[in-house]
Amino acid sequence: MFRHVHSVDAESREPLLAGAHPQPLEQDSDEGETIFDKSASITQRDAGAERRLTFEEAVEETGFGWFHWLLLLVCGWANASDAVEILCVSFLLPTARCDLQLSSSDMGLLTASIFLGMMVGGYTWGYLADRRGRRRVLVVSLTVNGVFGALAAVAPWFWLFLLLRFISGIGVGGSIPVIFSYFSEFMPRLRRGAMISALATFWMAGNILAAGLAWLVIPRTWAHFSLGTLDFQSWRLFVVLCSVPSLSSAVLFRVLMPESPKFLMEAGREKEAIRVFQVMFKMNMWGKGKNLPEFGLCTNSKQREEPEESRTLGSRTQRLACIVKTVFGPIKQMFNGSLKSRSVALLVVFYCISFGYYGLWMWFPELFERMENGGSPCANASAPSLLPNRSCYPVKTAVYAEGFIIAASNLPGNIFSILMIDRLGGKALLSGSLLASSLSIFLIYVVQTKVQSLILSCVFSGVSVITWNALDVLGTELYPTQLRSSALGFFTGVGRVAAITGNVAFGWLMDTNCAVPVLLVSALLLTGGLVALVLPQTRQTELT
Repeated sequence: MFRHVHSVDAESREPLLAGAHPQPLEQDSDEGETIFDKSASITQRDAGAERRLTFEEAVEETGFGWFHWLLLLVCGWANASDAVEILCVSFLLPTARCDLQLSSSDMGLLTASIFLGMMVGGYTWGYLADRRGRRRVLVVSLTVNGVFGALAAVAPWFWLFLLLRFISGIGVGGSIPVIFSYFSEFMPRLRRGAMISALATFWMAGNILAAGLAWLVIPRTWAHFSLGTLDFQSWRLFVVLCSVPSLSSAVLFRVLMPESPKFLMEAGREKEAIRVFQVMFKMNMWGKGKNLPEFGLCTNSKQREEPEESRTLGSRTQRLACIVKTVFGPIKQMFNGSLKSRSVALLVVFYCISFGYYGLWMWFPELFERMENGGSPCANASAPSLLPNRSCYPVKTAVYAEGFIIAASNLPGNIFSILMIDRLGGKALLSGSLLASSLSIFLIYVVQTKVQSLILSCVFSGVSVITWNALDVLGTELYPTQLRSSALGFFTGVGRVAAITGNVAFGWLMDTNCAVPVLLVSALLLTGGLVALVLPQTRQTELT
């Protein structure tokens, strides 16, 4: 989309000069006011003296400081909440399978349900975020995630539990891609890679939180009580606690955070974009006695509108066809012209890492329970007819301790990503980490002791997180603003298809031929690492 300098009227400027008398700003949109909105005001100035800045110039003008660290904490907590909600199911499987009378195939469907919801929600929420705003979509999707995740705790039947986890997944599918688009659109160019890697680190925090909660709550007998006809076991309390981060994140976004200034500029909402930049400057320069120079913005002259033909009268079929064309238009743009090769490569990479990571990670607690007496997980696969007879109680705490160790092993990979992403670039980290992950998974199949399997699982955890961090950086920098959330949402949906496939494959084959899914994961990660080499380098590039 081409941008041109849009003239700014006198009411749209707000120089933060000492002694100036602020006047109230008329709200331009129907979004609720945040505490930042209430703190900002606009002072009328002479139009001839102002500069007109691009987005990157305006971000640099506001500096880097307290606002960005607050943004990191809020977005990071939301990212961690998504990790908690996704991994929640994997930690409850060893005990919930008895209460819900689950076979291995049922467990595969249960772990796949949230990914099916994420597949549905990913592109839908991403499209809405590109059209209606990042912040609003984040608040709604996080609320859907938390509310339906908590309701699943009181579901007495497997089918209802499955349905509620699916709806919760729709919410998760919206927040994951939009968080990174939103966060990147506040970042100065030279710090963007490191800060996005820091944001991705909170996924590890969510892993550790989920594993820690499972370790602390699920083995406890005091959490067992009757709720009417429902036998409320400790794992149900664990499900309720896992919904708290999502709900609290929705509140934080609603109360604290403004809309993305990059989105506002692309939508032609200059007054609101300037107000956000002023808030950023005030927080970053708090206590330094500096004033923000007067400026205008290079914005689009018109707000985004739906195509004219979609608003004209016509048959229901014509209107439906027009809506479909409008909704799926971004996908067509992604696979045309200069974006085609990178989109195809990212599609392959997302599928490979999602099949491997989620297919294996969601089954780690179950695999380690099967290795309780030593040997490799595949050597100790249970016969399908014997699986329901395995005892769930008393709960074996070692399974959750091992899950906690694997989650904590993300830390070295996260530190490495933060330090090296701006030096090596996302492309090199992505390809190298995928190849190393492939090797670690192959060796998990080869080793014969539980300790060796645990060590290699930690290696896989630490290396694979580098892959995700590199993807988060590349995904935000490879596409323009009007496609960014839609693209991330689309690739998130592709990843969820892979995650569903991986979980169903593990569920079907875990008891009969465990080697097939494990070796398939290794092969797919190897493929993804080679395909990543065709992606363009985006190190410290400007957002378009």
